Amino acid sequence: MNRVYIKTYGCQMNERDSEAVAAMLRNRGYTIVDSEHSADIILLNTCSVRDQAEQKAIGKAGYIAARKREKPDLVLGIMGCMAQNRGADLLDRLPDLDLLVGTQKFHQVPDHLDNIIATLQAQGPRPSTVIDLEEEAGSQNTIRDHLPADRRKVSAFVSIMQGCNMACTFCIVPKTRGEERCRPIEDIVAEVEELAAAGTREITLLGQIVTSYGRREIPFKNGKSPFVQLIEAIHEVPGIARIRFTSPHPRGFKQDLVEAFRDLPKLCPYVHLPVQSGSNRILRAMNRPYTREAYLRIVDDLRAAVPDMYFSTDIIVGFPGETEEDFEQTRDLFERVGYDMAFIFKYSIRTGTPAATLPDQLPAEEKERRNQILLDLLHRQSLRRNQSLVGTIQEVLVEGPDKKGLRFTGRTPGNRTVHFEGHERLIGELVNVRIERASASSLVGAVV
Repeated sequence: MNRVYIKTYGCQMNERDSEAVAAMLRNRGYTIVDSEHSADIILLNTCSVRDQAEQKAIGKAGYIAARKREKPDLVLGIMGCMAQNRGADLLDRLPDLDLLVGTQKFHQVPDHLDNIIATLQAQGPRPSTVIDLEEEAGSQNTIRDHLPADRRKVSAFVSIMQGCNMACTFCIVPKTRGEERCRPIEDIVAEVEELAAAGTREITLLGQIVTSYGRREIPFKNGKSPFVQLIEAIHEVPGIARIRFTSPHPRGFKQDLVEAFRDLPKLCPYVHLPVQSGSNRILRAMNRPYTREAYLRIVDDLRAAVPDMYFSTDIIVGFPGETEEDFEQTRDLFERVGYDMAFIFKYSIRTGTPAATLPDQLPAEEKERRNQILLDLLHRQSLRRNQSLVGTIQEVLVEGPDKKGLRFTGRTPGNRTVHFEGHERLIGELVNVRIERASASSLVGAVV
């Protein structure tokens, strides 16, 4: 009864939470397996940002619950944002759930599973569903465990904060993740030092609004925000070669952060800068506290600091009331910035958010049309950027064999994936690769 399979839906924060749960369970004596069919316990770590993500998780849970008729001792749990968002109401659709754990209680999963298994092994009546959805002070400090050193991670996520104090009208995250709360700088640096000692070379700092880190708890120092202070502290950790972060907010890009990109060589020249819309009217309706003009100034400032900066973004098409003119402004901004990567979403109603009740909801086919226009534009922009790299030599952090096992793969500082002939001894090393071919999604080259 100790084999656990964890399936993760959604963002990097969810991936990091799942990793921490897996590490805690291993430390408790559980075995993490790669297949649900060989597991005694199946945990679904869920997402609520879009309805489609919730429906996928519910569908998977229903399928697993049906299997419990053949394997009565199978334990099924739902964790994360959907559990927090829907709460005990999920039991109406999934009465066979054994465990329901919210976003502030991941660290309680080992104890809950211990109790569930002990009850099952006592051969008494099956225990009622364990529901743990309450807020817990200090929960942001519990996401610190990583997989053991025998599964070396060249790149690692480090959670620096939880929660969001924004009030974007389309977003359910403040409800599912709670208010902003941050970890101490010294605790984060200690975690990074442990990762570096185990061979990690690249760190990605995670938070719902990562640039808001510590703004209520930690004072500015020499004109630098707590977030920039944290980046500078991690920059000093030996062994760490690259630093990235996600997901920020445009209002967090003040001069100190722009200068950090200029002055800190380990901070990669890649910025994920969510814009959501290029229309000021729609930005106001979304309650996004900036204009397209202010956003473009941030892009210009970053390119002035690092001329070869790479940009990605989040965009929502089909927000309630979005006219063709509004969408054209988004398309224009998309082209002006020249994004190298983007996550383009069709607006999805999230019950409980202000946007869910707005008039002029757009039909699905119009959302799909606008979505495809931006996807086509992104393909052209990404291909153009990658083709410009053919013939150049790029520094690549080697991550390991690619998915087909035919070549090795790694990423450039600008977050472009590169495939090349290599050897296992190169894993974790920075190598120079001459780029020979390019597609919209990746590069192919040879180690120099």
